[in-house]
Amino acid sequence: MTVRFSVLDLAPVVTGSTSGQALRNTLDLARHAERLGYHRYWLAEHHAMPGIASSATAVLIGQVAAATSTMRVGSGGIMLPNHAPMVVAEQFGTLEALYPDRIDLGLGRAPGTDQATALALRRSPDALSVDDFPEQVIELRNYFGASSAVTPAAGNEPPIWLLGSSGYSARLAGLLGLPFAFAHHFSAENTVPALALYRDSFRPGALDEPYSMIGVSVTAAESDERARELAAPQALGFLRLRQGRPGPLPTPEETAAHPYTPLERQMIDARLGDQVLGGPETVREQMDALIERSGVDEVMVVTQVFDHADRLRSYDIVADLYKENFAGAA
Repeated sequence: MTVRFSVLDLAPVVTGSTSGQALRNTLDLARHAERLGYHRYWLAEHHAMPGIASSATAVLIGQVAAATSTMRVGSGGIMLPNHAPMVVAEQFGTLEALYPDRIDLGLGRAPGTDQATALALRRSPDALSVDDFPEQVIELRNYFGASSAVTPAAGNEPPIWLLGSSGYSARLAGLLGLPFAFAHHFSAENTVPALALYRDSFRPGALDEPYSMIGVSVTAAESDERARELAAPQALGFLRLRQGRPGPLPTPEETAAHPYTPLERQMIDARLGDQVLGGPETVREQMDALIERSGVDEVMVVTQVFDHADRLRSYDIVADLYKENFAGAA
């Protein structure tokens, strides 16, 4: 298999810790991922979520790029309806000027938060619609043009990706000839149909051929049993988010003591069932099957576990399993 492997990070804040520690862990993981040979490192934009510290995404991208030297760094993604396209162009033109040929600009059309927070970000209820997303993408790209007066965006356009969890952005990415990243980690049932739609819709543009990537939730450990233990806190955190009670990543003890209802057990089993989860043999088997089924060019691994050392170890295991795909790894 010739797929690349990359990292998606939400700078998770765990119970009993701080946002500052979460951000320092991000920098540590980025350096670690670069040493292992991961291809790119993306940060996700979410707002008003106590368990996610990557809300100032462009700022954090600059810090990660400064802490590394070869790995591509970017957004997975910037939620474009939250921002004036010109501001995004200025931010990412600055990043591209400082770190040439290392920056990616992944764009999404969801708010990445609740509607009240989205309103606070956008400052106008008229801006809450995502229907004008294609026009926003085109406006943004124009600011990077050589004739643009927007400095330092002009002449400093990073590769632009569209992100999605349904067919909308898949079709748009294809029509615009852009690379496409699909959120398999929270919309697994739509992965194969969306990627097929992207390939069928593709017209040459920024790319001559389609290029696709999927975000995959991965927990790799020494055994299947240990991996399931490590994955349990993020499953409970996801359950609480769905119940409208977002918080920091629960502790393993809190997770084990939670009084799960039968419906909650069913939801957690479904959540874990969409993940690549287990010891090395199981992870290789599940990942190979997913890559073959989806036909993707790249896999972006997101690992949310309570202990930072266990998180690093999970990325170690993936890199070791696919060492032939990690060209240039130290």
